[in-house]
Amino acid sequence: MDNSSDVLYLFMDGHVELQKYRYFYFITTLAVYLFIIFCNSVIIFVIYTNKSLHEPMYIFIAALLFNSLFGAIAFYPKLLSDFLSERPVTSYSACLFQAFSIYTYAASEFTLLSAMAYDRYVSICKPLQYATIVKMSTVKKLLFCCWFVPSCNIGISVIITHQLKLCRFKLNKIYCNNSAIAKLSCEDISSSNSYGLFGLTLAVFPPVIFVIYSYVQILEVCLKNSKEFRRKALQTCFPHLIIFICFTSTSCFEVIHSRFEGNVPHIFTVIVSLENLIIPPLINPIMYGLKLQEIFSRVKKMMWKRKTHMSL
Repeated sequence: MDNSSDVLYLFMDGHVELQKYRYFYFITTLAVYLFIIFCNSVIIFVIYTNKSLHEPMYIFIAALLFNSLFGAIAFYPKLLSDFLSERPVTSYSACLFQAFSIYTYAASEFTLLSAMAYDRYVSICKPLQYATIVKMSTVKKLLFCCWFVPSCNIGISVIITHQLKLCRFKLNKIYCNNSAIAKLSCEDISSSNSYGLFGLTLAVFPPVIFVIYSYVQILEVCLKNSKEFRRKALQTCFPHLIIFICFTSTSCFEVIHSRFEGNVPHIFTVIVSLENLIIPPLINPIMYGLKLQEIFSRVKKMMWKRKTHMSL
């Protein structure tokens, strides 16, 4: 506690051998952060500037990549600052805000992936009705829900945590985790844990169940159609399916570990907690930029134009 301003500070003690590898961590993390910003921004820019890509599928892709940028901005700048600090520290309010931002990013990833699955389901299973079902107004409503519902869900959880009185001030994490903050309290945290589990169930299970249902329906339709139809369906669904599997798997590891901590090495804890903040923002633009020909051809064309302009 800072007596002069009554600001509560938390020490981030989750770093592994920070004094020894400080500058290596900083350079590596900065490179990853800049790469994430560049790749996601390029794909978003290509979709935004090409009117032929102003279709529901590409708008959902742009939204997913924008969400990746949101998650990266919530995590990386603070981490980079911590690497250059003698002892990483953050104010309690800033820590809660980071926890809210990172959790909202993760929950929104699930809702956006389920919205994309719905788009693919209608496109493949009900192609003749696609234009009337997935209208631009529908896309706007889905995107609003994809961010508004998770932010409300996570917001309530963070508010409950904020009501708790802390009696410990060392967070054994490298970023602010809502459940870890609650464990610093000297009060009963059963209400925080109960809502946390309810919020987790609400954020994860409905989107996951819907995505699985969508792909079961898509698979049934594909099996009844020609090889060319299956090839085209796979081309549009493959990036989404890979990203969904990766994100769900890493989320499961993180949730299981954060809720049921055992005697595992701290380095393993750090790696597991970082997976969803590194892997999805990196592979999302790569998967969609390389696997979808419409996007890849325009990215290549844009880069070629820039190269030609620079040579002149």
